[in-house]
Amino acid sequence: MDMDDAYANAKYIPNASDFLEQWEDSAREWREMENAAGRLQVNLSYGAHEREKFDLFLPSGRPEGLMVFVHGGYWYQFDKFRWSHFAEGATARDWAVAIPSYPLAPEARISEITQSIRKAIEEAAKRVRGPIVLAGHSAGGHLVARMLCEDGLAPEIAARIKTVVPISPLSDLRPLMETKMNADLRLDLAEAEAESPLLLKKHIDIPVTVWVGGAERPAFLDQARWLAQAWEGASLHIEPGQHHFNVIDGLKDPESPLMKALV
Repeated sequence: MDMDDAYANAKYIPNASDFLEQWEDSAREWREMENAAGRLQVNLSYGAHEREKFDLFLPSGRPEGLMVFVHGGYWYQFDKFRWSHFAEGATARDWAVAIPSYPLAPEARISEITQSIRKAIEEAAKRVRGPIVLAGHSAGGHLVARMLCEDGLAPEIAARIKTVVPISPLSDLRPLMETKMNADLRLDLAEAEAESPLLLKKHIDIPVTVWVGGAERPAFLDQARWLAQAWEGASLHIEPGQHHFNVIDGLKDPESPLMKALV
């Protein structure tokens, strides 16, 4: 199997570049609106690295809890500013939403990015009381799933986690060692195994819904199934007709099945 092709998404999605432009425009408009309403805190630091910052979107009233959304991009692309509008569904349901940036490969290894996300969640948790839910897309799905493993979160934060929804997650990193992008990721077998949620025990006993689009690449359907099968208490939801880019659209709709699975 050609692993570069297996894990290619954009080339199999019609007008894929339009999604990237629309996300950027919609995110900017959402930030401007929320900032004008006094419901946005920007660039809150959670570490020493210049990319270790998150934005916090607040509901109109007192938050029911905190959702953390971790973006994708194969650990080497993007930042928090492209995804702001995906906070809309949760804030409409009276939840605060933290969206972090994080150090990227090749500067950071995946194991280091994992630790950055841990710090982001723990810092955001200091600012919002109540339960915490985690959602992440693609590489972000890997990172939120990774938080449930034994060395993921501090015990006092882990105790507040209500549910986790990894969306189109990369649960087994070993196949990525055979891709060209590994020149940036720098995965070796030891790190791939140590950072693969599929190969690690789920340490926090909470519901996990592994979410994936029915029109995704077979490799992503496999990755989602593998995790749902490996983790006791995890369920698999295949969203009919959705591909890798629009599978997260439900995060914008407070009444969507995806949003209801989270909060």
